[in-house]
Amino acid sequence: MTDTAPLARERRHTLRFLEYVRGLSPVFLDTEVDMTAVREHRAAARRRGQRYSWVTYLLHTAGRVLADHPEANAALRGRLRPRVARYGSVDAKVALDKRLGGHRVVLSAIVPGVHTATLDDIQRQVDRYRDGDPSVMREFGGTRALQRLPWPLGAVAFRAATRPLGGRARRMGTLAVSSLGHTAVDGFQSVGGTTVTLGAGRVTERPVARGGQLAIAPVMRLNLAFDHRVIDGAEAADVLTDLRDRLELFTGAATGQVVPAVRNAVADGSDG
Repeated sequence: MTDTAPLARERRHTLRFLEYVRGLSPVFLDTEVDMTAVREHRAAARRRGQRYSWVTYLLHTAGRVLADHPEANAALRGRLRPRVARYGSVDAKVALDKRLGGHRVVLSAIVPGVHTATLDDIQRQVDRYRDGDPSVMREFGGTRALQRLPWPLGAVAFRAATRPLGGRARRMGTLAVSSLGHTAVDGFQSVGGTTVTLGAGRVTERPVARGGQLAIAPVMRLNLAFDHRVIDGAEAADVLTDLRDRLELFTGAATGQVVPAVRNAVADGSDG
């Protein structure tokens, strides 16, 4: 016997989003990041009583990388007369594993200004979204309203909210970040509806080469999807390379600042 039922209202926003991203032209890149420097910074912070998640480091570093690559911190609209908007702020959309109305769903929330935010600023936002109740938080009010609308009206409302380039950053972000690092997933590819989407897997011990010698290091698989309508592969590869380099050279126990990226200074290698 087959049990069928209407799609849960709590998943309507996901279907609307998937319809939206069909208009993108994604291409996927990936690399591995030696997270030794980040792990050392993280351990030092914990000794001071401060906890930072792996995702917080990724948001902090990616914001600064995107600020240095303004062509990638952009969005496109239109087919007959396409227009591109380039944004002055890097606003990160973070995917969240939440429960809403008794259903396990993916929700997203915006962490604004990650190109200038400190690690503490970002961690406070991440903690708030992680621990908050999406059934009452104002940031998810639009999603709850979309779920209540009749199905045909939901499509109209979603397009009205996401079509204008000027307001798209507030609703969709200019960078999307998703992590499954709290699971046994090493890497995955996703499209977050922005020109650049980052997908982070778990940080786990793996063999790496350093100065011709074999070593064991915490490594994270990092995937980048880019919208080929907005940027080309060379620009996307530069973004991913700069991000890897800055994570591998992360420093500044007090401020969370990064040293300038130096390519190949650390041999290639990479829980919420």
